[in-house]
Amino acid sequence: MVTWALRLMVVAGLLGSAWIHFDLWQLGYRDIDMIGPLFMVNVVAGGVLALAVLFWHHWLPLLAAAGFGALTLGAFFLSTTVGLFGMKNELFWGSSQVWAAVAEGACVVFGLAALAMRDRDGARV
Repeated sequence: MVTWALRLMVVAGLLGSAWIHFDLWQLGYRDIDMIGPLFMVNVVAGGVLALAVLFWHHWLPLLAAAGFGALTLGAFFLSTTVGLFGMKNELFWGSSQVWAAVAEGACVVFGLAALAMRDRDGARV
């Protein structure tokens, strides 16, 4: 039961990140070279991973979701510090940035927690 709740939190994080990146893509990020297509990759990957976490009860989707969250947070950190693909964002903790960080953090934390619970229980959850 706990592992299912963790999986649902991972799915919420994945879908939240995908939605925020889609919203930003629509607001004009689609016109930025390299960044626009990567935002759409994030949208698709978040949706696909969410389905995998829900329906494939294996450790791999959980690990992929945690990696997705960590990589997306890392890209955000790079874009606000040294720049990413020639673009440097200001670190403005507006609602999109806060919610994206929360969603991606949820992917990492709950994905790793679900993996740990899975290993602890020794079950195929």
